[in-house]
Amino acid sequence: MTTMRAGTLELEVLRRGTGRPILLIHGVNPISPRAPFVEMLARHGEVIALSHPGFGASQRPADFDTMYDLTNLYHDVLDAIPAPAVSIVGFGFGGWIAAELAVAGARKIECLVLVDPVGIKLSGRETRDIVHFFNTDPAELNRRAWHDPARCPAGVYGMGWQATISDAMSDAEMVSLARNWDSLCVYGWKPHMYNPQLAAWLRRIAVPTLVLWGDSDRIVTPEYGRAYTQRIPGAAFKLIAAAGHHPELEQPEAFVDHVASFIGI
Repeated sequence: MTTMRAGTLELEVLRRGTGRPILLIHGVNPISPRAPFVEMLARHGEVIALSHPGFGASQRPADFDTMYDLTNLYHDVLDAIPAPAVSIVGFGFGGWIAAELAVAGARKIECLVLVDPVGIKLSGRETRDIVHFFNTDPAELNRRAWHDPARCPAGVYGMGWQATISDAMSDAEMVSLARNWDSLCVYGWKPHMYNPQLAAWLRRIAVPTLVLWGDSDRIVTPEYGRAYTQRIPGAAFKLIAAAGHHPELEQPEAFVDHVASFIGI
């Protein structure tokens, strides 16, 4: 892990591979350098994965606390990448950031991959589209997030709670996980994991878009994913079998095959 300056901020960054840049925008926890899909994807280009302010080792300024701040930060990130075009892959909460960035017409986005994203509200006031991240028992979150919870890797992966349940997490990892969830609360507590305006503006996304979904995701279901996709002009929707909310972790080969084929590298 190294650092990267984006605008006025110095952020933790994971970089692997060479060639055309592939910017990964993480979900609840930063992209782990130990995740097998990272090295697989790095065979197809330069993987760049920052830790959002407040996550990992990236500091969060006191006045940096909204999705508006995160979206504008990633405009700075794109400006800091010395390439004319960048492919973006956003995961879960990071998929929401990526969608906001594309709606805003961010320069240099060549294509967009959204992996089980949150960010929009589809049902009525009394119906929950997104399982509540903060008011759901960690064991239940774990069950809903994975196709096979028994095969979750130990460490700060995905939602992160699987390791605490099995007592397989170090003290340092516990501190990191707590910090990541604290920051997630700052950005996504209310409204819970969505922007009330975003669903109506997804039609503004003007770059080729692929939406990937784990067919066993019970954090946000494939039905939510299909509805999300329908709001993006020309977007394709693909299911990944035997995967939950983190198909890049449960089915890394299938995930990388889909991404590499779509972005053409």
